[in-house]
Amino acid sequence: MTTTKPASRPANPRFSSGPCAKIPTFSLDLLADAPLGRSHRAGVGKAKLKAAIDGTREILGIPADYRIGIVPASDTGAFEMAMWTMLGERPAEMVAWESFGAGWVTDAVKQLKIDARVHEAAYGEIVDMASLDYDRDVCFTWNGTTSGVRMPHGDMIPADRKGLTMCDATSAAFAQDMPWDKLDVTTFSWQKVLGGEAAHGMLVLSPRAVARLESYTPAWPLPKIFRLTSKGKLNEGIFVGETINTPSMLAVEDYLVALDWARSVGGLKGLMARADANAGAIWDFCETRPWIANLAVDPATRSNTSVCLKFTDDRIKDGAAFAKAVAKRLESEGVALDIGAYRDAPAGLRIWCGGTVELADVQAVLPWLEWAFEVEIAAQSAAA
Repeated sequence: MTTTKPASRPANPRFSSGPCAKIPTFSLDLLADAPLGRSHRAGVGKAKLKAAIDGTREILGIPADYRIGIVPASDTGAFEMAMWTMLGERPAEMVAWESFGAGWVTDAVKQLKIDARVHEAAYGEIVDMASLDYDRDVCFTWNGTTSGVRMPHGDMIPADRKGLTMCDATSAAFAQDMPWDKLDVTTFSWQKVLGGEAAHGMLVLSPRAVARLESYTPAWPLPKIFRLTSKGKLNEGIFVGETINTPSMLAVEDYLVALDWARSVGGLKGLMARADANAGAIWDFCETRPWIANLAVDPATRSNTSVCLKFTDDRIKDGAAFAKAVAKRLESEGVALDIGAYRDAPAGLRIWCGGTVELADVQAVLPWLEWAFEVEIAAQSAAA
């Protein structure tokens, strides 16, 4: 055991799981073309918003007949909008294996009070998605940001399903291959994999989802901010950049810059490769250390973005206090910021590995993680 500090440090210590690290080339100067002080309804504003929608479709490979809209309140607003406008037409399957999925369960069961079966798995595990009834509407997260567990694929979702699949993909989009033909409603935010600014959400609708919106009226009242239809027809303006409420044109410009950077690293394939390499470095590190492990039980479901870790050393007396002490020590050294586990998750660490994080920084922080572990073990022993 050594308590000597590592010689090298990450150039960027930002490993937060949201908002996430900005693109490596980020500079405020890149936002100079933002139409500040202009209406988002002016020609220049509409053009910027449409470019954001078109760029999203291009990089993610979203089918041409799917609608893409920019909506308020980040991924949460987008998914709430989907649930409140489309659920209730038929029974639902509510799926949760981490805190945000559990939040969607609460909305469906306690707020909307729809006929729903709830399927839950512990942190680190995943629900058996093949066992669900896809003739019901199915609500789930693709990548559990707070558990580090993701869907391995979408093969279990049938093509001839009668219900809608509603997917919260906020920490998966731009880092994982999304099977669009299996997804009817998909939501995400700019603040995750592309390191964009907070408060704006993206809502992607399949033709089946549009048909639901135009044929079904929920029993409950809908606030203006949730209304996607007018006189029984989809409000097409939302999906060409005519947003429901006023967007930040500075945040839109930042997203456009991030999309340009994504193109420069090879688009979706390049972004996925960067996330895979970052996460792989941590997985390899854990494989050779007996005191730390991936929270995900099945390697096939390990997230390549929100990598969640647990301490496994028998000498640790208070897991929560120990994990907090390690995270605090790394932050005080300025080598890793915001890597504590989510407040509802098991004690441990969470290191963001999306494409805006540089592999060299992940590699540089790992010796510091070992150093912090050893220092805290020594401190614990001295206090005993």
